Amino acid sequence: MSLKLRITDDMKAAMRAKETARLGTIRLLLAAIKQKEVDERIELDDAAVSSIVEKLIKQRKDSISQFQAAGRDDLVAAEQAELVVLQAYLPEQLSAAEVEAAVVAAIAESGAASAKDMGKVMGLLKPRLAGRADMGQVSALIKTRLSS
Repeated sequence: MSLKLRITDDMKAAMRAKETARLGTIRLLLAAIKQKEVDERIELDDAAVSSIVEKLIKQRKDSISQFQAAGRDDLVAAEQAELVVLQAYLPEQLSAAEVEAAVVAAIAESGAASAKDMGKVMGLLKPRLAGRADMGQVSALIKTRLSS
């Protein structure tokens, strides 16, 4: 079953169960998917849908940090609830050891020697780890590996 179809089925299930918070988040996700399809006049595949989910997750994490700084615990709770719903649509995340191994392998494969070569390493890792690891953490890991 495609990811988009699964999301649609989950929306129907949330409607039947009268889970309003979950339903709102799923509708938001479907609206973002539909917007992308209409804008680009294409049918999105699972990889493109996953990238939209990642984008929405990143937005939620940014909002949570902003709301925590402002002391708005009610809004933090709402964003965290949306975050949980969205994370269910990402593929299984890699462990820290698996990410570390992928970074080491990519550095060796690209022949990177300094921080100047970080782009080469990220270019290799981005398609391999997309959706399965936080690319911000991967970037920080590469930077520490190349600077030492």
